[in-house]
Amino acid sequence: MESGLKRRLGSWLNGLNGLRLPGTLHLHARATAWVSQSVRNKLLAMALGPLVVVFPLLVVALTLWGNATYDRLLITKVRSDLAVAHGYFDRVLNDVGLGTQAVGGSHRLLSTLADRAKSNPAAPALSASIAPLLTAEKTRLGLDFLRLYSLAGQPLDVATSATARLRAPLPPRLQPRPGTPGQQAKGQLVLLQAAELAALAPQLAGHISIPLIPTANASPTTRTREDRAMVALSVMTVRNLQGAPVAILTAGVLLNQNLDFIDHINRAVYPEGSLPFGSEGTATLFLEDVRITTNVRLFQDQRAVGTRVSQAVRDTVLGRGETWLDRAFVVNDWYMSAYQPLLDAQDQRIGMLYVGYLERPFRWVRITLLGMMGLIFLVVMALASVLSVRWARSIFQPVERMNQTMQRVEEGDARARVGPLPVRDELGALANHLDQLLDVVADKTAALQLWGQELDKRVTERTAELAASHESLRVAQQQLVKSEKLAVMGQLAASVAHEINNPIAVMQGNLDLMRETLGPALMPVRSEMKLLDQQVERIRLIVQQLLQHARPTDYAGYVETIDASTALQDCLVLVNHRLASGRIRVELDLPACPPVSINRQELQQVMINLLINAANAMPDGGTLTLRTRPWWPTTPEATTPAASHPAAPRGTVIEVLDTGSGLSKETLGRLFQPFSTTRPDGNGLGLWISLSLVERYGGEMGARNRTDGPGAVFSVRLPSEAQASMSKP
Repeated sequence: MESGLKRRLGSWLNGLNGLRLPGTLHLHARATAWVSQSVRNKLLAMALGPLVVVFPLLVVALTLWGNATYDRLLITKVRSDLAVAHGYFDRVLNDVGLGTQAVGGSHRLLSTLADRAKSNPAAPALSASIAPLLTAEKTRLGLDFLRLYSLAGQPLDVATSATARLRAPLPPRLQPRPGTPGQQAKGQLVLLQAAELAALAPQLAGHISIPLIPTANASPTTRTREDRAMVALSVMTVRNLQGAPVAILTAGVLLNQNLDFIDHINRAVYPEGSLPFGSEGTATLFLEDVRITTNVRLFQDQRAVGTRVSQAVRDTVLGRGETWLDRAFVVNDWYMSAYQPLLDAQDQRIGMLYVGYLERPFRWVRITLLGMMGLIFLVVMALASVLSVRWARSIFQPVERMNQTMQRVEEGDARARVGPLPVRDELGALANHLDQLLDVVADKTAALQLWGQELDKRVTERTAELAASHESLRVAQQQLVKSEKLAVMGQLAASVAHEINNPIAVMQGNLDLMRETLGPALMPVRSEMKLLDQQVERIRLIVQQLLQHARPTDYAGYVETIDASTALQDCLVLVNHRLASGRIRVELDLPACPPVSINRQELQQVMINLLINAANAMPDGGTLTLRTRPWWPTTPEATTPAASHPAAPRGTVIEVLDTGSGLSKETLGRLFQPFSTTRPDGNGLGLWISLSLVERYGGEMGARNRTDGPGAVFSVRLPSEAQASMSKP
């Protein structure tokens, strides 16, 4: 070890000699003589060598790596922030387009235009009938303007007596080109001149002029004001029911000085508490290189609207069309910034979207961490030097013997011990204690192994007992709850049936007596008497049905083999009028599936209930989808081919899908409970009764929300062979 140390230290000194520094040979000689004096000096050289050389290099490496990693983390953060902001910006454009489509295709607008075409096609305006509609829709959709023009570009939403600025025609470059089918109402960014915006929305003319504020590092310019407007615009050709163009509809949102818009983006990207260390997030919308709306502050309460971006950012984003992800000086401080170019309909770069957060807090945190790390290294070096000087002597022999002993123990020799040492200092005592500890560890290890084996055995046994007990308790609780519900319903049904059957019997007896007493004199009211008989019979059937649902085992239907697809088509015939009146389109996906065993009338009752519920969930129309799938034993919802399953299908799954608003979490939790309903005129028994009927034959029912869009899915799983639970309460 001593000769190896000499070789390494000599090699290091020779390397220094190769640098040809003044006095290197003298330093080399003195270092060699100092190391050769004592073991203490050798140990000190071994300890200080790495400290003096390796630790500083490690500090430098960690500093460089930490700076690079920290910068990457900050850039990754601002890149994700830009993605959130851009997503919200695209949603605003889509909302403008979708709102225009909704208004342009509305029945009221088309009806008004059709009436105008019939009465006076040459009438220049429809302000009395169409202006209130456009005003209401503009407010509802949050638009800054919503205008209707003739195909020639003349406004139809103002009276002929309106001022000239309200009667200004639609700017030619915004009109659909002749000979084309017409533009679709798709939101897009448009850069408008002041005159063009005044023609579309005269009330917005005073909101676009922005005085330019001199900004450091910005590109030179002679302009003093920004008089152009950035607008989220949608232009749509309105067509009548025959598909012929009849008008042009325009809608838009002005982005100049739209503080609510930019504040909403800032809150979405940087909600309160999302940035640590007191940093602040900002968002800005640029028209070319001018801030037209921002929450960056120029002073305490004044926003930096009218300031300009730096030349470097302008060249990168607007000049080359690249996204800027780096530090940038914004108005009066450094921010970790992200700039993205904004394109108009012709893919021309007309502005930028910016998000960023104050870098200063993060910079101070980084400096603090680096300072703490340097201080820790200095402390470690000082402590190591002191300990090396004080503990140089009488270390190697005890330490080496203890190390050899521990290596033997790690290799599996549990009887290895240090043994007696010639030294009587702390290291000698430590070696003695190590031997005692190894003895105790050996004894305790053996005892722990036995105890661990016994504990594992007991835990396994107890776990199995608890699992069996828990499952039994859960099944018993479910059975008890169901029994209690049925018992209550049975008592209620029996009471109601008893109270209703008595007056029914009296009514029926009096009707029979009237027939016998009046005889032919009853002919003038024969139809009324027949109606009374029918209603009495109807009451009797209702009472019988109530008893049937309270005591299902006493009224089980006749079980037969039914094709689910045929049964569904029969049910559609019965509810066809309800679906047609509700403007509901029906889609069928009914492949060949195994037949099911159930009473036909009761299956029809379940499916009609589900079809009516689906129709009620779509009051404004929609799509009703009916489909069947095999019911596999292991995966009830599986739709994979039978070849991938080792067993035959258990039965058939019938699914009813609607495009309504879906089911809330609270509704899903109590959907199949009695008297649970979301309709003010419902009794809440339909789904509970349907579940009882399906479970009677060993089937299952379930409900969930659709994953491919809005709406709900109700599934009925029926076995091929009825597993009727007639013995269940």
